[in-house]
Amino acid sequence: MDKIEHKYIKVQGLNLHVAETGTGPNVVVFLHGFPEIWYSWRHQMVAVAAGGFRAIAPDYRGYGLSDPPAEPEKASFKDITNDLLATLDHLGINKVFLVAKDFGARPAYLFALLHPERVSGVITLGVPFIPPGPAEFHKSLPEGFYISRWQEPGRAEADFGRYDAKTVVRNIYILFSRSEIPIAPENKEIMDLVDASTPLPPWLTEEDLATYGALYEKSGFRTALQVPYRSIHEKFSLPELTVKVPALLILGEKDYFLKFPGIEDYIRSGKVKDFVPNLEIIRLSEGSHFVQEQSPEEVNQLVLTFLNKHV
Repeated sequence: MDKIEHKYIKVQGLNLHVAETGTGPNVVVFLHGFPEIWYSWRHQMVAVAAGGFRAIAPDYRGYGLSDPPAEPEKASFKDITNDLLATLDHLGINKVFLVAKDFGARPAYLFALLHPERVSGVITLGVPFIPPGPAEFHKSLPEGFYISRWQEPGRAEADFGRYDAKTVVRNIYILFSRSEIPIAPENKEIMDLVDASTPLPPWLTEEDLATYGALYEKSGFRTALQVPYRSIHEKFSLPELTVKVPALLILGEKDYFLKFPGIEDYIRSGKVKDFVPNLEIIRLSEGSHFVQEQSPEEVNQLVLTFLNKHV
């Protein structure tokens, strides 16, 4: 961890924070999910750097140490892909491997579709390529489905606002590490689903939580609620929907996301390979939604094997 350096890059008028370690011509860029940040890739960054790669992990605009956009409510997935392109250009990096977790899978695959000449391969954790279009998950899930609740203007703000940032992150880590989709009953909010006495997952320390808490204390949750949750229906103009680069999907078998309507069937039926023909899928039997923090050595080995195969 002490080998990870931090810098700021001016991109589209914003100072974006980037964590970096390692050297060499082959570059790996890590794209985080929520409630994560660059720090969620700490284990993988050190491992790929030790394996001879240069590792870079940005905080998205409005997340962690990066500046918020002037209007967080207008932030978009397009912003993330544009920021990524500008960051690579600023650093003089021609081609990268993209490793993405959770909703980071969307900008990773969008970038691979829009700029295939800049991508050597894509690894996603927990989330496969999902063709852009209207998300229908909420239609077959109860009103208390966490995404539906967080899409409602002001509701998550009021729910989160009862606690400090560290407690909000703590509760979400506990909720998302379970194997059931977070759904609140009518008379409760999402934060009410976690009791104050519930312990952290064994692989997340109080020190880790304090780091996350401090980062979200700085950024707040305005941009994070917009991207991904309130921009989920964003439209994109894409040249095609077939991802040509090699890809790897690492799934935790106990990840609650696999219980989203249609997701398990989409993966098991092979339909996902209609869009990503050069896709390898690896399942970790005990893996949760946070598989890269839960089982870092196993994930590091899978990531390095893929990188070395396609370098």
